[in-house]
Amino acid sequence: MLIAQIKVQQQLFKTAHSNRMAHAQILLGPEGAGGLALALETARYLVCKDKQEDGVCGKCSSCLKAAKNIHPDIHFTFPTVGSKVTSEEYMKEWRTTILENPYINAFQWLQKIGGEGKQGNITKNECNRIISRLSLKSFENPNKILILWRPEYLGQEGNRLLKLIEEPPENTFFLLVAHNTEDILNTILSRCQLIKYNALSDSQIAEALVQRKEISNEEAQSIAQLANGSFNEALSILALSNDESGTNRSTMFLDWLRKCYLGDGIAMAKWAETFAKEGREPQKFFLRYGLHFLREFLFLKTTNTEKVRLLPTELETARKMMKVLDFEKVEKIAQLFSDCIFHVERNANPKILFLDASIQLNKIFKNRK
Repeated sequence: MLIAQIKVQQQLFKTAHSNRMAHAQILLGPEGAGGLALALETARYLVCKDKQEDGVCGKCSSCLKAAKNIHPDIHFTFPTVGSKVTSEEYMKEWRTTILENPYINAFQWLQKIGGEGKQGNITKNECNRIISRLSLKSFENPNKILILWRPEYLGQEGNRLLKLIEEPPENTFFLLVAHNTEDILNTILSRCQLIKYNALSDSQIAEALVQRKEISNEEAQSIAQLANGSFNEALSILALSNDESGTNRSTMFLDWLRKCYLGDGIAMAKWAETFAKEGREPQKFFLRYGLHFLREFLFLKTTNTEKVRLLPTELETARKMMKVLDFEKVEKIAQLFSDCIFHVERNANPKILFLDASIQLNKIFKNRK
């Protein structure tokens, strides 16, 4: 389940084995790099009946239940949609989802429970449920663990948990999985130990794809280069590349650049109307591919070497573009693509968004304000 992050995992196992683990910890790192998977492995270690310093036995009844995410002393809290909803109402879906992909992001999870386009949160009712559950005696194990995924969604309701976190029942552990401390209450941060982990490397992602998805090393390397350190992103790219909509991403992208460079308003409007019909994930993938192309273009422009991660047709186009794109223009286009990703995630009108992006691209190409 866990990809890399072995050093952090062993640190957690060592402190747990010697009974020195902090009762409340925030696992902080980039999205898709394994925070939830790390929390799951740590929780499984804490309930194992025959744990060793470097890992679980994998055979005891606790390990078998924890592996299916059904151990009664491992509790879960995660974002839902609605002012009175609790995690309990979606526990079945949650367990199935994280068995399939513990690298999932919040947007994908909210989509799965019908909350696309809605604001996710962790409610007052959920905080009360946490307090109630953790106040009870454990069922099968001396330890009780709460995995709270994305404490950023607690908001001010997190104040309800302060006393519990500061003075927890005996053998109770909190594992909070976060990506951004700025959205977490300072009062919660001050009560937790911060454990940081890094983004995954291209080689780590590629190796995991080859092992788990049985694809060629060449394809895995190509996907890893676009995944930006996120295994979840790599899985999304793989799914899209296996779908008809993802097979011609480079052709579509280069065709869009040509239309924008020529400034044919009718052609750009038709392109935007067609592309608007794609789903959000293909649109985001397309834009992230664009950012990848720009990174490789800059490398080509500064080094004049062909050791770039571009296909032959992409490399040919990149060489032609060297005459019309300087560093300032590349910076502006990259910012435009990043802004578009931001607006796609927030459910902007795609037809208007991509028509405007096409017009902005033309202005950048032609040095128009």
